[in-house]
Amino acid sequence: FVLSLIGNPSEPDTDVGLEVTINFRDRSVIRNAKVSGKWGKEEKNIPYFPFTPMQHFKMEILCEHQQFRVQVDGQRLFDFTHRIQQLQKLTALKITGDVRLTKVV
Repeated sequence: FVLSLIGNPSEPDTDVGLEVTINFRDRSVIRNAKVSGKWGKEEKNIPYFPFTPMQHFKMEILCEHQQFRVQVDGQRLFDFTHRIQQLQKLTALKITGDVRLTKVV
């Protein structure tokens, strides 16, 4: 599944402050951002793969001063340095793929 923090959801080329792609087959968590229509360099290193098919998990995305900090089930998974300067323009959460949300806060 793919989780994205985006600007205007009605604009196809909107900025993406953070895109997280979870791939169970590869046991990978790939992060990237799109600024002014251009994707940056992917980040792939993670200390562990916290996801199990068909199992519940709690993902928290914390917006800190210089980075997003992502935790899964209370354990830090990765930090992603902000590439977009105007974070207030990120107004939507877009999720695609095979995942079911039970709560968004």
